[in-house]
Amino acid sequence: MAGIVFNNVRVFDGSGSAPFPSQVRIEGNRIDALAAPGAPSLAQPDDDIFEGRGATLMPGLVEAHAHLSWPSSVEKFVPGMALPPEELVLTTARNARILLDHGFTSAYSAGSLSKRVEVALREQIETGGMPGPRLVASSIERTPPVAADEQALNPGEVDPHGVGPDAIRAFVRSCADMGARSVKFLLSGEDALQPGASHQLLYSEEEARAAGEQAVESNVWLAAHAQAGEAVKIALRNGFRVLYHCTYADEEALDMLEAARERIFVAPAIGIIQATLDANPPPHFDMTHMKQSAAEVRELQQRLVPELRRRGVRVLPGGDYGFPFNPNGRNARDLQLFVELFGYTPAQALHAATALGGELMGLAGELGRIAPGYLADLLLVDGDPTVDVAILQDKQRLTAIMKDGRFHKTPHALRVTR
Repeated sequence: MAGIVFNNVRVFDGSGSAPFPSQVRIEGNRIDALAAPGAPSLAQPDDDIFEGRGATLMPGLVEAHAHLSWPSSVEKFVPGMALPPEELVLTTARNARILLDHGFTSAYSAGSLSKRVEVALREQIETGGMPGPRLVASSIERTPPVAADEQALNPGEVDPHGVGPDAIRAFVRSCADMGARSVKFLLSGEDALQPGASHQLLYSEEEARAAGEQAVESNVWLAAHAQAGEAVKIALRNGFRVLYHCTYADEEALDMLEAARERIFVAPAIGIIQATLDANPPPHFDMTHMKQSAAEVRELQQRLVPELRRRGVRVLPGGDYGFPFNPNGRNARDLQLFVELFGYTPAQALHAATALGGELMGLAGELGRIAPGYLADLLLVDGDPTVDVAILQDKQRLTAIMKDGRFHKTPHALRVTR
């Protein structure tokens, strides 16, 4: 089988180690082999060869907190969140392509504005119908109903959007039946939207237990918006796999996170926090409270994340992109914020966004590294992101983007003519 060979590249292999000079051969959708300088060439007679000229070859990035249906992107500003169904479908597809354009070859959804749009999108991506990252698809985020919703229930029926353990089971079952791989619950509120809400629990222990039990039965993962320390504990006691934010985790919650470190992932979503602080809204839009809340959260997370790392918890970039002031396509900024705010080296931030991302996607040993047998999701970068991780925010520096062994962006100028 004809392959693809990258000559004269410096490989960041995802482990966090320093880049090293190498030649890399791809066959099919997998990495076939690496060869050190001076070793016999890996190229076969029919291979396509690309001259790297010392550029960095690295694994594709993984977005751990994706909101593909959140409408705003670097290509189109949308002032609100609600869209007509037709526009929502097209927007979600556009944002998937934008993430791939910016080097994110995988994405773990943290919730959608539609029940099934991400499932349909994933199917299109997987069959080559449209460009986009590998996608762990989700359904809508589960929030507790308002009283009017409860009154609308039909006698004898269980509404998946109702209250109580039976309704929770029905919701998880419904998401799984539609094809979602991950189901997200808002276990706590959000201060940025309502003062004091981050400390409010939105679900009972019994409801969370029902979610965890049904997730096992339906073979789906659970994710949680969990700001409050008690929300973190409820999530951990009931089998939630991905925890977002964890801002107010107390000592007991930290101990529980550490004890569960082999099965859980945390994504603090620092991107939305910094974007809120940087935002310059129009005069009619008052962000005073949001900025005050964001300043508090940033300070707390600057203590939280280093402590989680010290305890061996897997912390991943993923910054709640898709809001008007935090658009999809700016996702790589999270890596820079990990360096500037959390004390990561660039290589450590890259490791979190690649190797740890592969584990998050459920593809440990297959995704997020450059090694024989791994999936060929790769970026060829003009420069060294282990020195300056901010260069990944410039998509022009992404000379090549490969997903599943196929170029999304082909480095035609580097092709070697034989």
